[in-house]
Amino acid sequence: MDGLNNSVVSEFVLLGLSSSWETKVFLMLIFSLIYLGIILGNLFIFFLVIFDSHLHSPMYFLLANLSLINVGLASTTVPKMIRDLLNEYKLISFQSCMTQICFIHIMGGVEMVLLIAMTFDRYTAICKPLHYLNIMNPKICFSFVIAGWVIGVIYAMSQFAFIINLPFCGPNEVDSFYCDFPRIIKLTCTGGHKFEFIIAANSGFMTMSTFFLLILSYIFILVMVWKRSSRDLSKAFVTLSAHITVVVLFFAPCMFLYVWPFPTSSINKYLFIADFAITPILNPIIYTLRNKDIKVAIKRLSKQGHYARLC
Repeated sequence: MDGLNNSVVSEFVLLGLSSSWETKVFLMLIFSLIYLGIILGNLFIFFLVIFDSHLHSPMYFLLANLSLINVGLASTTVPKMIRDLLNEYKLISFQSCMTQICFIHIMGGVEMVLLIAMTFDRYTAICKPLHYLNIMNPKICFSFVIAGWVIGVIYAMSQFAFIINLPFCGPNEVDSFYCDFPRIIKLTCTGGHKFEFIIAANSGFMTMSTFFLLILSYIFILVMVWKRSSRDLSKAFVTLSAHITVVVLFFAPCMFLYVWPFPTSSINKYLFIADFAITPILNPIIYTLRNKDIKVAIKRLSKQGHYARLC
């Protein structure tokens, strides 16, 4: 990468959180537990969908893929942040920084497409129930996942190709836990504010347009249900509530990071915690607590484990 960039900066310093040693130890323990919860919770849903034949449906296929993306997104940032909490000098090489940025945006792009696919799935199930299996066939489901990865890679590479050719000649301090475009772009030697606007226009437009598309889709579904039968409206809202909650949790921090990419460093750090730690651990909880099929599958699993112990 150094050959592609005229940069004299070989590494960045992540300032992270300036606080007492006791606070850092406490945060390390808390985020270690959160990361463990992210891994166990999302992988539990992933393997539950694979091994329980009752969950072999389009919605749960998409949910299993979303769970894997949650693990991947958290793993790009949280483990290093935990290690850095106890390090006085939080260094990341130029190559590792660029790689982290790429993975963050690839995973983010895939998650956006999966959330769109899950919305389309709910629209089909609620508004066209008789044609649901014909419309949401395995080919369409796999196409959504493949499209998500293709779009994620194209989106990340377009950003990466833009930033990799910019000169970085110092300073090299990033007031955050991780590398991302809005923070790194400020360290370029030439017109950082101009490039900040370009990044905001690119990432911000994709984030805002996807968010409003999803919200309008939910409104459209609820209006269609209300026109058909007002009594079914509350039932449809309960069905959609988990998806709406996940969408808001995912997009709210992203909009502040990319649509308004100039928040104070403290706000940026809280947004990091929300986007890469809180949201991934809440997703499996939301889908578990608000989904009857998942609850029944967990009961079946516990019964099988009980019978296996008896045998």
